[in-house]
Amino acid sequence: MDVFWTLPPVTRTITAGAVIVSALGFAGILNLSRFIFASQVVFTTKMMPQVWRIFTAFLITKPKFAILLDPYFLYQYGSGLERESSRFSQPGDFFMYTVFVGSVIVALAGYILDAFTFLPALSLAYAYTYAQDNPTRQVSFFIISFDSKFLPLAMLFMTLIIDGPQFALPQATGLLAAHLYDFLTRIWPTFGGGRNYISTPAIVKQWFGGAPGGVQQRAYGTAHQARGNNPPPTGRSTGAQWGPGRRLGD
Repeated sequence: MDVFWTLPPVTRTITAGAVIVSALGFAGILNLSRFIFASQVVFTTKMMPQVWRIFTAFLITKPKFAILLDPYFLYQYGSGLERESSRFSQPGDFFMYTVFVGSVIVALAGYILDAFTFLPALSLAYAYTYAQDNPTRQVSFFIISFDSKFLPLAMLFMTLIIDGPQFALPQATGLLAAHLYDFLTRIWPTFGGGRNYISTPAIVKQWFGGAPGGVQQRAYGTAHQARGNNPPPTGRSTGAQWGPGRRLGD
């Protein structure tokens, strides 16, 4: 349990939930029909909306070997982003990313395509963003190794071959969701001169230990939160810059 609590919080929670819910469901202990997404009972005014299905649909894998494979992909690339990605440098950033791509997946895969589960789509979204951050890093996909920039297509192709287009199409919404996030937060503000409207609210930062003056431990170092709205100190102007916030000779 001590090891579990040291894992990245968002990824560990979704992965653990997926393993538990799916295992209990396929063992016949839980009735998964009450956990899958069904738009007619979620978006309704004729009865109490079963809104929990929006979240539990992300916790159901495919049966058999996929009960191990789906959580593995989810954790492998989700934790890599949550620990290492520079685009999620502030507390709660990865949580907001997950909420955004999850919302797009629900709208596209659930409401438009009538899909029942969203875990493969979320895994693909994580893999796409991971590949964007690490395009030349070598990854192993079963017995094949290649650059991670090809990883999302490999995952989607595998679903198409094994499960057919009726499963591959909803999974592809994860790729669209992750690309939309990348466009709105990086491509449009950087190259189009637009504004990034997807930010992490202060209350979410506090949930993840982002109090002013707090310290955030990450795999690549320690991040210190600024206090209030005070501008950062200018420091010395000497020394060549080499990475985030350091100078040669310091």
